[in-house]
Amino acid sequence: MGTPRAASPGVNRRRLLAGPAATVGLAGTAGAAAWADRVFGPRLVTPESPPSPGHRRAVRVSLGARSAPGSGMSSQTTETVMPAAFFGHGNPMNALEVNRYTTAWRDFGRAVPRPRAILVVSAHWYIGATAVTAMPRPRTIHDFYGFPRQLFDLEYPAPGLPELAEEISDAVHPTWVGADVDSWGIDHGTWSVLTHAFPDADVPVVQLSINAFKGLDYHLDLGARLAPLRQRGVLVVASGNVVHNLGGVDPRLTDEGFDWARRFDDAAREILLGAPTEAARLDGHRDYDLAVPTPDHFIPLLYLAGLADTAAGRPEVLVDGYAYGSLSMTAYTVGLSCRPAAPATGAPSLPADVPADSANI
Repeated sequence: MGTPRAASPGVNRRRLLAGPAATVGLAGTAGAAAWADRVFGPRLVTPESPPSPGHRRAVRVSLGARSAPGSGMSSQTTETVMPAAFFGHGNPMNALEVNRYTTAWRDFGRAVPRPRAILVVSAHWYIGATAVTAMPRPRTIHDFYGFPRQLFDLEYPAPGLPELAEEISDAVHPTWVGADVDSWGIDHGTWSVLTHAFPDADVPVVQLSINAFKGLDYHLDLGARLAPLRQRGVLVVASGNVVHNLGGVDPRLTDEGFDWARRFDDAAREILLGAPTEAARLDGHRDYDLAVPTPDHFIPLLYLAGLADTAAGRPEVLVDGYAYGSLSMTAYTVGLSCRPAAPATGAPSLPADVPADSANI
């Protein structure tokens, strides 16, 4: 798929941590500093510009020990298995709009049991490592350009749940997962959806990064490994777009999709509803390069596909549609039937003075 690969950073936990947290920066070991730069650098990673090991920034990281058998993790198992979902989040202006997509997100939030926490895999935390946010009060990140002041003023003040980082690490072992205690937060791939699904912002939110150096099968497998968290009250949500080509956007087509976008979205739907473990093979589809010019927005779908393979039921379509010709807004659920009667209005308008591929939608 063209994404650069790298081995998991070889951080020695005993050398890195003298206690539950340590400061890593210029004074740290070369491996730890390089890892911190990759995970917590201030800019998003793209396949064309992988994280720069030359950038130095001091950050606090907490890796935590793995839970011992019989530890507190198992005591949090509940009788209710939380559903899971993938949302096509599209334009961040959806946070302020009422349309058929945001209405579906709202109805989903009303239908699910109250979660203990929400774990989100967002397309907009696409970096050079696998990490989770582990701060008690994550900040609201306005990671876009050219939109009205009202959107930049929007805050989603949900608490974090630092102890969930250890549970995630235990669930996906032996996959290495770092804990970000002060760098990232809640980006618009997360809060533009949760503003509608959980408007009170009173459920803890944790984000799991997308490792840009890993192939599609890695993400499919990692999604499957997250399945035990659903039995511990954790709602796992993935947020991206099945089709996401900002270079091909036509702002006039607020509710339409090009033929190639429809073909690829239809193929993804057929696989997800029938054989979700084959979702990573979609990179062989004839329209993949147009639909997925960069993998950041497509990869979240693989987390739901992995979860679906471990669930009793298959995914279901929550809502579908297209925006600007080259975005798919299709959303899926696992473990919850919720097909809302949504209004007919589609995607909001894009900024008039900023190209779509510069707006970071």
